[in-house]
Amino acid sequence: MKTIKSILIIVSLTLSTLSFAQDKAANNIDNSNIALQGYSPVSYLDLGLAQLGNKNYKSEYDKITYYFTSEKQKSTFDKNPKKYMPQYGGYCAFGIYAGAKFRVDPNKFIIKDGKYYLFLNDVELDAQQLWMAENNHNKLKTKADKNWNKLCKTYN
Repeated sequence: MKTIKSILIIVSLTLSTLSFAQDKAANNIDNSNIALQGYSPVSYLDLGLAQLGNKNYKSEYDKITYYFTSEKQKSTFDKNPKKYMPQYGGYCAFGIYAGAKFRVDPNKFIIKDGKYYLFLNDVELDAQQLWMAENNHNKLKTKADKNWNKLCKTYN
């Protein structure tokens, strides 16, 4: 089984060749200021599903728009929006671990300790599988948290 160091080397090489551009924004939003590519943050956390929201059920939090699948989901979010924020501004958790911000595939995610982490998916790299491969979430998260703080300071 590969070690974290060897995975990081592979990831670093792969990330450097990906066509994804690093994003300088604090949150992974589209040009319309819509978070999570329109997917519902409540669906991720409460249902463990990636569900595309509906523009008829939307809320704004910190000047970012979130879509939901129902009025009930919208109401749940409105009561405690911080609970439903994606980790690392909605960028790829493994990318943040490696020191870079990359957009995600909204269907690639894991839930751990009441939080959800999104991942990119590319033909050359399945970041979700790399995160889970070592079964060492806490170690990867600790490094990603440090990198996220640095990345936020760099771009803000």
